[in-house]
Amino acid sequence: MKNKIYLYLFIFAALICLYLFVSSNKMTAASDARIQALETKVENLKDSLQQAELSVLEMQYFSLENNDDALAYYEHLDLENPSRYISDKLLETNESEGDNPLVPYEGMQNDFKINKIKVLNHKWILTDFSDGKYWGELLIKYELKDDLGVDFTLVDHLLYTRNN
Repeated sequence: MKNKIYLYLFIFAALICLYLFVSSNKMTAASDARIQALETKVENLKDSLQQAELSVLEMQYFSLENNDDALAYYEHLDLENPSRYISDKLLETNESEGDNPLVPYEGMQNDFKINKIKVLNHKWILTDFSDGKYWGELLIKYELKDDLGVDFTLVDHLLYTRNN
């Protein structure tokens, strides 16, 4: 009788070991598949990040911050961020009553105000303006003087038609 108990105990222990072995193999295979999927996802994300970085570099090509030749015109002024200073001066033109004086259109819904500003180099600015419903863009020539005054001159403009 004792021998049969040991035999049954041995068979039971062998079945538990066999179950654990098969189970661990399946868990290892599932973990390997998950790791492989995550590695593929990481590679795709790295590629996407690289494409986004290239796109950002391409967009930054026409900007005062990245143009050393244009920045050289402002070295004697001791401005920490000339682009920010010029943008602030341009936004000050929004503070007047009514439409912005640089926008050659009358606001249809509200007053036309400048929203976004891109300082291209030491002479030109590209801006976006809107009255809340209608919008357009301006190409502005500017001159930053030694007394830190800024003169703005409208070069060209467009107003987008509204498609309903």
